[in-house]
Amino acid sequence: MNERLGEIRDGDVHVRNGEILAVGKNLKAPGAPVLDGRNMIVMPGFVDTHWHMWTTYLRCMAGDKVEDGYFPVTTAYGQVMQPEDMYYGTRLAAAEAIYSGITTVNDDCHNVRTHEHAEHDIRALGEAGLRANWSYGSYRGVPPGELRNLASVERLHQNWAKYSNDGLITLGYSWGGLPIPTAGNPVPPLAVENAKKEIEAARRLGLRISMHLASREGTPAGQVQAQAQYLGKDMVLIHMLAATAEEVKLVAASGASISASPGSELRIGYGLTKAGDFMDAGINVCVSVDTAPLTGNCHMFGILKLLRNAENAKALSEFKLSTRRALEMGTIDGARALGIEDKVGSLEPGKRADFIMIQTNVITMGVFTDPTRVVVEAAEPSNVDTVVIDGRILKRNGKFTALVPEQIVADAVLTRDTVRQRLR
Repeated sequence: MNERLGEIRDGDVHVRNGEILAVGKNLKAPGAPVLDGRNMIVMPGFVDTHWHMWTTYLRCMAGDKVEDGYFPVTTAYGQVMQPEDMYYGTRLAAAEAIYSGITTVNDDCHNVRTHEHAEHDIRALGEAGLRANWSYGSYRGVPPGELRNLASVERLHQNWAKYSNDGLITLGYSWGGLPIPTAGNPVPPLAVENAKKEIEAARRLGLRISMHLASREGTPAGQVQAQAQYLGKDMVLIHMLAATAEEVKLVAASGASISASPGSELRIGYGLTKAGDFMDAGINVCVSVDTAPLTGNCHMFGILKLLRNAENAKALSEFKLSTRRALEMGTIDGARALGIEDKVGSLEPGKRADFIMIQTNVITMGVFTDPTRVVVEAAEPSNVDTVVIDGRILKRNGKFTALVPEQIVADAVLTRDTVRQRLR
């Protein structure tokens, strides 16, 4: 994912103390242990820019009736979750991320009921070893216009060294935006003031900001214009399927990135991705899982393949979105969206050693062709042999090196059943 270096057949990557020192052929590193990468693609780890990780214990629970839909289910379960339940749900997501080759996540945590809920969610990321931006969100069932607990945000910020896992995790903010009046439903002035207080506090603290905006096709225009004064390069805007051409120009001028979640957007009926239109407008477009209750599995291979195929179908062209461009969206463009492109997203000297190794000598990939096409079109999580984050080997020979998957799954199942009992 570095144009200058390109792709290196039979190449080496030299890592020391979590930093990439060199990328090239026949590198010399006397005394260094060697990870044998023959018959493998070595590439930067995937970057997911919008994932409600706590919901992963509710995998596939969004049903086929209105009362069993995504929002009713996550709201009902979220309202009775204790802090430790957040930990087990997010730990399950973190394990799936690592298993699937996702090395960086933006955990958009939208069930921060108390400060302790936040702490437990962050702890799961730290223990798993992921690189992450943890975005302080609202909570399920929040009254409209309620002011977020900014004292809790300040407290986390002041003590962030305690949570950052030696700098692997940063603090972000998930903003709800300025409320928009509708016919017969004016917005209370206090709700507008509260929204302004929140984003001003986030900016004062220097936090990366996520925002769901104009999510569903067919919703009234004007949502983007209503937020125009607050759009900026420090923002990741999510979905944006209802954006008009003029609104897209506003976003492009602001420098904000857009995170596309094709799996959840299609599943919930929000509409077809507009990633191609956004890119044509000069916007940095990245990709994301969103939420397991809708998508089932949470891996970047499926997301990138679905996104590319949808864009080509819309364009009635086999060539609208190349696999290389799709792969950039899942790596370096995601890093740009989170403001960490100087650290991760490509393999080059000076960056941190976040990379994955993908097996190619297996029956589903055994006739090897172009590496970018193989990754986007053929690879699956089971092909990820090795995952390294900041120089630490977290998966090798297809198995976790530290996490115990059987325990993680058992704890997540117990959490789901325990929370379900509270609902009765």
